[in-house]
Amino acid sequence: MNSLSFMSANYVARQLDYNMTEGWMQGDGATQAFFRPIETYAERFENMIAEIAGLGFTAVDIWLAHLHYDWATEEHIRIARTTLARHQLELVSLAGWFGGTRAEFEKACWLAQEMGAPVLGGNSALLVDDREWMASTLRKFGLKFGYENHPEKSIQEMTDKVGTGDEDVIGFCVDTGWFGTYAVDAVAALRAVGPRLFHVHLKDVTGPGAHETCRLGAGVVPVADCVRALVAMQYTGAISIEHEPEHYNPDEDCKASLALVKGWLA
Repeated sequence: MNSLSFMSANYVARQLDYNMTEGWMQGDGATQAFFRPIETYAERFENMIAEIAGLGFTAVDIWLAHLHYDWATEEHIRIARTTLARHQLELVSLAGWFGGTRAEFEKACWLAQEMGAPVLGGNSALLVDDREWMASTLRKFGLKFGYENHPEKSIQEMTDKVGTGDEDVIGFCVDTGWFGTYAVDAVAALRAVGPRLFHVHLKDVTGPGAHETCRLGAGVVPVADCVRALVAMQYTGAISIEHEPEHYNPDEDCKASLALVKGWLA
């Protein structure tokens, strides 16, 4: 049975009062500034996790802006772990940018291991610059790295980026929304990477050429067909419900999307 998780990056615009006018990094910076202070971390992390659990989710992906390897102390980690346990939420991945240096990547791996997250879903410059060391480090920490497609405009471009070899620890964390943005066949893409698919960010967008996310099934990505393809492929990993609006709270859309995915899986 696939774990269905809530991507905490869905709240990218929350600390801007859902008025994100300068792009993703504006939300990232505001979120990190809000969550970093240890004096308030327990209350703020608790409020977020309680809200996610209240939507009916039993699993979560933690976006690095909510717990970042640059500033996470052992106390941050203790708080995060106990909060997730109290709400009975499974941590299925850490999500984000895992650095451009060995030191950064190793800190990200340490954080994932301490948190019990099996997958790093996102990107790192080391995939291109220092792949052999990256793979050996993943094995040392018992982790998998799933590359999340963002700029790639075709299946071939995406598979070329990940390359060959190290299939045990380097694979794909597919973001279906970006396939919609670039008018790529999302089902064909899932099938193409199936043997190395470590994680799925199930996302819908309102139309090609932009990246305005929406409730699953309300946009142009054939998300129901994607889920059915995952079942046919016997994919057993987690499916993250991702929806990151810049100007409103995504809770009700994510709750509705969770019900839809449960129905498609059934």
